[in-house]
Parts: sequence; structure tokens; C-alpha cells
Amino acid sequence: MRINFHYDINKFRLRDSRILKKTAGRIVSDAGKKAGSIDIVVTSDEKVYEINTEFLGHDYYTDIITFNYNERSILNGEIYISEPRVRENAAKYKTSLGSEMRRVIFHGILHLCGYDDSTERERKKMSEMEDMYLALSYAE
Repeated sequence: MRINFHYDINKFRLRDSRILKKTAGRIVSDAGKKAGSIDIVVTSDEKVYEINTEFLGHDYYTDIITFNYNERSILNGEIYISEPRVRENAAKYKTSLGSEMRRVIFHGILHLCGYDDSTERERKKMSEMEDMYLALSYAE
């Protein structure tokens, strides 16, 4: 699986990209999909807001936006993550920035695998899966 990390903010870099890639590969495999290419862009709140309004018509801030470019069972996509929003959520949920960033990345990968979070039931299922893969990533 090709996962490329991009940053258009200065003060943040992922330190555990090897583990993230390994766990992402496991998510893809467990979903019965094949690995393609995924670009993960860690960016500003303003950039994610701009993408959210321009491409999705949503007038609100969010921590992640996932664009799915899958071709049949081959996963391809772009994931945009607001580093300030993830940092804020980490403080809110009393977890580390690294842990919350992993959770958000796994959330985006799950979206690419076809999981949704539109209903309460779907949100619960995704949250359980995020917890499972987060624990797995720390066991690596």
C-alpha cells in the first residue's frame, strides 16, 4: 500500500508513519480490499474548512475530509486532516495528539473501505473499529 504523507503546516510531522502504514494495511486487508494509493494531507483548519465548503457544500469546520477514488476493490483516495482540530479534540477527549491523529487517520481509511458514519449505529460501529485498530497500532 502506498500511503504518502504531506504537510502544508510547519510545526507538525507524524513520527510513526511506519506503524500507521502497517495498521492501515491491516484495515484494508480486513475489509477485503486491495491497496492502491492514499495521500494524507495534514493541514490547517482554514484549508479543511475551504475544502468542506467548496467541494461538499458544508459550512462548518471538521477534523477530516476523505475523497474516495476507489476503482472496484482497489483503494485510492485523499484524506485531508485539520491538525488544529485534531489537537483540540485530543484535549477535549483527554488523549494525546498522536493517539487522536492515529484515530482520525484510521477513520479516513475506514471511510475508503466503505464504512460510513451517517447514523448513530454506523458511528458506533466505526468508533469500535477505530478503538480496535488504535489498540492494534500500539501493539505493533
